[in-house]
Amino acid sequence: MLIALWLIEERSINNSQEKITEDMNIREVIERYPETIPVFIKHHIGCIGCIAASFEKIKDIAMVHGIDAKTFVEELNKAINSS
Repeated sequence: MLIALWLIEERSINNSQEKITEDMNIREVIERYPETIPVFIKHHIGCIGCIAASFEKIKDIAMVHGIDAKTFVEELNKAINSS
């Protein structure tokens, strides 16, 4: 029982250390953190499945869609930390 609790706590600590940055590409973020998809949808970013997702960075797509990159990254990180 103690081992199971330790593993859960360890996973929680590791997840809180994970962080999305504005230099990551869209595909990398979505594949690693599928829980971020609703954030992309909220901002009408349909690039989730397009070819550009493989090379377009979060900061670039934020700029194209008129979104503040820092705020967008914070929303993405909030999505992964609340799951």
